[in-house]
Amino acid sequence: MQFSTVATSAGLLVASNVFMTFAWYAHLKELSSRPWWIAALVSWGIALFEYLLQVPANRIGFTEMSLPQLKIMQEAITLVVFVPFAILYMKQPLKLDYLWASLCILGAIYFVFRSG
Repeated sequence: MQFSTVATSAGLLVASNVFMTFAWYAHLKELSSRPWWIAALVSWGIALFEYLLQVPANRIGFTEMSLPQLKIMQEAITLVVFVPFAILYMKQPLKLDYLWASLCILGAIYFVFRSG
C-alpha cells in the first residue's frame, strides 16, 4: 500500500506534533517542581524526535504543496493534537472557544487549498 505525498506528510506531521506538544507543555505538569533548565533539557530531548519527523514531513509535502499549504496543514494538525492533549493529559476543561478556533482554521484551510 502506497500513501499519497500529502497523506505521508500529514502522518509525519501528526507524529511530530505529538512530540512537539509534549516537549512544549508536558513539563508544566511533570516537571513543575524541578528547575526550569532541567525542563528545558528534557524538552530539547523530546523536540529532537519532533524535528526528526517534521523535517522529512515538510520536505515530502513540499514536493506537491506550497509553503502556505504546508503551514496551514501544520496549524490544523497542531490544533487536532493539542486539544485532546489539553483535555485528556493536562486535564483542562473543554471550551467552546476550541470549536471557534477550529472553524477559523477550517476557513484558513479552505482559502489556502482552494484552486484559483
